[in-house]
Amino acid sequence: MWVSRKLVPVIQHGLKTRPAVVLTGARQTGKTAFLRQAFPHCDFVSLDLPALAEEAETSGESLLARYKRPLIIDEVQYAPGLFRYLKHEIDLHRRQNGRFILSGSQKLSLLQNVSETLAGRVAVLSLFTLSLEEIAPHWKKKPRRDQVLDFIWRGGYPEIHAQGIAPGRFYADYTATYIERDLRQIVNVRDLRQFNRFMRICASRIGQLVSASALANETGITVNTAQAWLSALETSNIILLLPPYFRNLGKRIVKAPKLYFSDTGLAAFLTGIQSLEQLLALNMAGAYFENLVVSEAFKRLSRSGAERNLYFYRDHHGKEVDLIYAQGNGLHLAECKLAEMPDPAAPGFKELEKLAAENILSKTIITPAHAPIAAKGRGVAFNNVMDFSYWQGS
Repeated sequence: MWVSRKLVPVIQHGLKTRPAVVLTGARQTGKTAFLRQAFPHCDFVSLDLPALAEEAETSGESLLARYKRPLIIDEVQYAPGLFRYLKHEIDLHRRQNGRFILSGSQKLSLLQNVSETLAGRVAVLSLFTLSLEEIAPHWKKKPRRDQVLDFIWRGGYPEIHAQGIAPGRFYADYTATYIERDLRQIVNVRDLRQFNRFMRICASRIGQLVSASALANETGITVNTAQAWLSALETSNIILLLPPYFRNLGKRIVKAPKLYFSDTGLAAFLTGIQSLEQLLALNMAGAYFENLVVSEAFKRLSRSGAERNLYFYRDHHGKEVDLIYAQGNGLHLAECKLAEMPDPAAPGFKELEKLAAENILSKTIITPAHAPIAAKGRGVAFNNVMDFSYWQGS
């Protein structure tokens, strides 16, 4: 099964307006297969092969001369020396856009090379795992509640859906490969078992406030190490940190970010969840549904090129709003509710109305599938996770 990605028109636009496009993303999000499928007219070379990476590093000009333009260079971070040749060619043909597509899984090192040599010459995009929006067209009917929940524990890594691989088998291989190949090159991970424990603790706290000191204490590491590992996971698009909204509200509010995973399937595996039934039995489905909504929001904004003006709100009395999209001076508010007939009365909505009523553009309750009819006069819209797009101003 091949799943079309929503990023195709975004890359096409980047190629029309920039000499090069840089595509980043975690391993196994399908970057290589996606680029080869979406841009079959482009020449292709992968620097994942050590011999080609060495040639690109030491004789970049001769390697580039063997291929036509436009050219896809995969895993380009393995040859930092190639970037000066790319810069030279781009500057030589400055008016010609769409010459290169550069992709790589090690986002930090890749973007460092881009910022040092190709600043102002490239469009930078991220490919996440499959979104619910991308996979749902392959279902026979409109998404049902059970299908959405099944997607939550399976996750969106393309190979799981394309090859029918059991999620547990895929994620076991993935976590080992990710730690060995990428994390050791981003941070100094001396104890792999300790880092694996750190990731599992993070996964057990989705939707909760991040405390580096608490994570450090539970893992048996220093606070500085916990902060470095959190940063590495965020940079690698494994976790998402949702900041709090506190602009001029004049209240005592929580200022720590909330922790989510960009893919709920990976989080489920790390917490030992092996089936939808187990997810429901552990009473964690609500938190995982909230994670799904947040990750869908991040993915859509990443594709649109808009600023990630996504936040949550919580005060010291426990009143909160799961997700806020700030658009100009206005706010779109959303609560994530797993219940089939959720109550439209949300205390967090009422609290923010007291503090910033003139800035609130919409209030939405997001449900897994078909939304119920909202109670009249409450001023709250109901929407399902497939249709919500309030952060785009609709």
